[in-house]
Amino acid sequence: MQASVFEQIYAIARRIPYGCVATYGQIARLAGNPHWSRVVGYALHVCRDSSVPCHRIVNREGRLYEGFGPMGSETQRICLEAEGVEFLPDGNVDLSRFLWDGELPDAVQ
Repeated sequence: MQASVFEQIYAIARRIPYGCVATYGQIARLAGNPHWSRVVGYALHVCRDSSVPCHRIVNREGRLYEGFGPMGSETQRICLEAEGVEFLPDGNVDLSRFLWDGELPDAVQ
């Protein structure tokens, strides 16, 4: 079951548009269980598939993940800034402007 849950999370993450972010909780809800935020985090942490844009997922406040990539949250920030995502003075992503609306054009299986 774990592999199928992770694949579902990865499928949803792949749908986050360029220049947008989603939250762990948002991905969990779209995967069918709003209590899976930590599962989402773990799935992304162990993901080695470069087609999954893990850098586009942040916490509910827009905070970046310290354990991301070789330089931690700085790597994630560089990736997001390259896509045009802007940050607030506190270092969090401006969710009011860059949060994905969660629309899934096709059903995620």
